[in-house]
Amino acid sequence: MKEDNPLERKMKFSFLAMALLCWLLGADATFAQGQPVWVEETGQAYLGDNDTLREVRERARKEAAARAVENAQGVFIQSHTLVSNSQLMEDLIYAAVRGQVEKIEILEEGWDIREKNVYKVKIKALIRPVLPEKGEGLQIKPALSKADLKEGEEVKIFYRVNRDCYIYIFSIAADGSVTLLFPNSLHLQHFMAAGKVHEFPEQGSPIRLRAMFLPDFNHSVAEERIKIIATKEKEDLIPLGFREGMFQVYDAKSTALISDLVKRLNQIDPGSWTETTLVYRLRR
Repeated sequence: MKEDNPLERKMKFSFLAMALLCWLLGADATFAQGQPVWVEETGQAYLGDNDTLREVRERARKEAAARAVENAQGVFIQSHTLVSNSQLMEDLIYAAVRGQVEKIEILEEGWDIREKNVYKVKIKALIRPVLPEKGEGLQIKPALSKADLKEGEEVKIFYRVNRDCYIYIFSIAADGSVTLLFPNSLHLQHFMAAGKVHEFPEQGSPIRLRAMFLPDFNHSVAEERIKIIATKEKEDLIPLGFREGMFQVYDAKSTALISDLVKRLNQIDPGSWTETTLVYRLRR
C-alpha cells in the first residue's frame, strides 16, 4: 500500500498462487508434525537451610529443562523464518509455538567445586514443538466493506473484539513490503473496547484506502492480504516512530523487523494475543 498523497493510501494487490492457498489450509497440520530437536542446557539451585538434596536436585533439573524449552522455541522459530516479509506475516502461526519435553538425559550433575552450596546439572532434552489449543481467549471477528473491488474503489476494514485489547493492522503488498496501517502518525491510540464494531479508517479520518493495481501488474484479478493482530496488554511489538510519513513501511528486503515481531509475539502468552487475515479481490 502506498500513499496517493498525505491524506490517501492506495491499496496494492498481489496475485496469490494456488500453492500458497494450499499451504495456508495445511499449515496447522504440517506444523503439528514438526520434528523435535535435541537441546543441551544447564541448571543450578542453591542449598537452603531446610532443603534436602532431592529438593535441590529437582530445582536444578527443572531450571535446566525450562531453559531447554526456551532455547528450543527459538530454534523452531528460526527454522520457519522465511525469506520475505509477506511470508513472515503469514507465518505468525509459529509465533505461538511452545515446546514440550519428551525425553531428558542427565549428562552431568553434582555440587559445584567452588561454591559448595550450589548444585549444578547439565541435561540433553528432546523438545517437541506444539501449538496451544485455542480456547475462549482473545478473538477478532473481521469483515470488509467489500471483498470484490474494482480499481479505484474505497474499502474499509471492520472488526469486533471480545475483550478490550490493542490492535495492529498490517497490509501485505504485491512487492513483499509490509505496511503498518494502524496505529499511524494520525492515530497513535490503538486501544479498542470489546463488544462494539470498530472500523479503519474511522469516521472523519482523512485517510482513504483505495484498491489499485500495481503499474506492472498484467493479470485481470489480484489479491492482497490484511493482517490484524490483537494483544491484551500494550506490547512494544514494533517501534512506532512515524518520522518520515503517515505509515510505517518495511520493504521486501528488510525482514528483520517482521522477524522481531514474530519473536516478540512468541514471548507473550498464547492466550494473550491473536491474529486474523482478510483478503481483497480486485478485478479490472
